[in-house]
Amino acid sequence: MTDQSRAFTASLVGAVIGGLAGFVLFTDRGRLWRRRFELALDDFAREISSLEGTVQKATVTASEGWRAVTSTMGNRGSQTPDSNVH
Repeated sequence: MTDQSRAFTASLVGAVIGGLAGFVLFTDRGRLWRRRFELALDDFAREISSLEGTVQKATVTASEGWRAVTSTMGNRGSQTPDSNVH
């Protein structure tokens, strides 16, 4: 890629970014779009937070289940065959 084509590409990308920024910041439709986007981001953040809580609950439940299994297996292993006979 030549220096001239790099300069053209950089100018084009800059113009597109500047145009989008102007649209979003200075037009009524852009402000409306930005508000909708912010609401969508808020919803997304709430969903991520909810997912985090679900994962934490699942981790606690799995840990308790594993503790119960190892406790049960440990109790069975400590019993001798004669201890069951009365």
